[in-house]
Amino acid sequence: MSLRAWLRARVRTNEFFLVFLAVALGVGTGFVVTLMSELAQLAHVLIYGIRIDVRLSANDVINPWVAGASLVVGGFILGLMEWYRRRKKISAAVDPVEANALRGGRLSLRDSVIVSLQTLISNGSGASVGLEAGYTQIGAGLSSLGGRFLNLRRSDLRIIVGAGAAAAIAAAFDAPLTGAFYACELIVGTYTVASAAPILAAAISGTLVVRWLGTNTYSLNVPDLVMSDLRQYGLMLVLAVLVSVIGILVMRAAPLVERVFGHKVVPIWLRPVIGGICIAAMAGITPQVLGAGHGAMVLDLSRDMLPSHIALLIVLKLGACLISLASGFRGGLFFASLFIGSLIGKLFATVLHLYVPALAFHVDPNVSALTAMACLGVAIVGGPLTMSFLVLEMTRSLEITAGVLASCLVTSMMVRQFFGHSFSTWRLHLRGETIRGAHDVGWLRSLTVSRLMRTDVKTEPRRATIEVCRHLHPLGSTHAIFLLDEEGHYAGTVLLADLFSSDFDVGADTREVSELAKYRDMTLTPSMNIKVAMACFDKAESEILAVSDETTHEVLGFLTEAFARKRYVDEINRATEEVFQ
Repeated sequence: MSLRAWLRARVRTNEFFLVFLAVALGVGTGFVVTLMSELAQLAHVLIYGIRIDVRLSANDVINPWVAGASLVVGGFILGLMEWYRRRKKISAAVDPVEANALRGGRLSLRDSVIVSLQTLISNGSGASVGLEAGYTQIGAGLSSLGGRFLNLRRSDLRIIVGAGAAAAIAAAFDAPLTGAFYACELIVGTYTVASAAPILAAAISGTLVVRWLGTNTYSLNVPDLVMSDLRQYGLMLVLAVLVSVIGILVMRAAPLVERVFGHKVVPIWLRPVIGGICIAAMAGITPQVLGAGHGAMVLDLSRDMLPSHIALLIVLKLGACLISLASGFRGGLFFASLFIGSLIGKLFATVLHLYVPALAFHVDPNVSALTAMACLGVAIVGGPLTMSFLVLEMTRSLEITAGVLASCLVTSMMVRQFFGHSFSTWRLHLRGETIRGAHDVGWLRSLTVSRLMRTDVKTEPRRATIEVCRHLHPLGSTHAIFLLDEEGHYAGTVLLADLFSSDFDVGADTREVSELAKYRDMTLTPSMNIKVAMACFDKAESEILAVSDETTHEVLGFLTEAFARKRYVDEINRATEEVFQ
């Protein structure tokens, strides 16, 4: 037996080997995260002439001409890459959320490398995006490749992809619990006993690698904080509501900005160039709009600032982030949302101290910054537990984390109620997808009416008499007969119970069977998935529906609600049984 076959057999039959695989992939991801981080910082040093130990956004002054040249060149490279992809009709890269939700964890390593390279170019040139999107993409891509090499089951492959993403986020933020819950909430979509061990093992191994290598991660050193009293919890919840509104407005604004850059008048290759010029103009006002904003966040948390200055930074950073993504730069908003959220929290505390001193006594500016940071992260990225554990690993305070968790839950509920999705899922919706998260619904897409329908369909002309139809189709021979018009198109359904009803005995030899027809305007199509089909059954209030061709309207078969519901429940049980393993 070859080594590959031996490994396949062990991983598929013993969950301990799945943990060992996750550890190995976590180590590999940790090295890749370190490499990308160092390359991005080196690019900033060489291009902008900053010190190696200082983040780009933490500098007081940046030459706007250098920023403009860097962003224009970087944007031009990305524009050419996108132009080439569209010309060759190459499909867009699949991200880990979409891969786990729709493709059973299958990711192209080539596409993942390209996305990571584009993210590195974007961040390295100074665009207002973070590297975390590239981190998770390459971590998940490597894990998917390893899982497919070992021929893992669909459920195990999804877990391994989540483990790769967990290692990437854990390594990026020096926060293993944050990485683990990021994978569970946003990549795998569930908290399960089967997934806990490999995901946490990968997150810890990725974190240990970057610590060993001394990588300059996104971690923050927060001073010791305490909760003043219970009234501060109430103010944290008020802040959560305000941040929720801001998050929803930002997500509503994103497609509008994309529509501006997506106008047909502007060539594909030119859009990132224009975006780069806009970002460079903002950088002339403040360098804090450049990059993910880690250096600026560390700087701003520890200094006093006027409300007008904070508000200006929020507007500029939000604008730079939206322009970066809309114009074609690649990257994530994970850390950018944390930075903007911290500014919102700082503004909230500052305004209270200046104008409502009676309440200001109960507000710690750093606690407000961390609360708003986590809440905006929930609105934009998703994952209330992910953001809460990030605060816990920053502060080591359960008391503060409890308030942050409550605030994150408020934000999560408000975003789901008034918007419906996080920003990452919303961008998938803009591309035509309908998923609400990382839950595995790929099986739902493949379970179509064409796979479920019966083809032994009984048809009759709609002009046929009731007596003739009774003779040709005895009671119990079929569920229903389907009527056709003179052109062979579907013209209604006649249930056999109605056909043999005594109400129609009189004149059965002369009355047309079309008098009994139902559901004339309601049919299924072969391409419908089972969820859409179930909605059609509910709308028609029918137990059986014809399946017709979408263009010719020819009757191809039929589907009963009882059978469709049984298959639907069977597939749901199969998809969720791993939770109880």
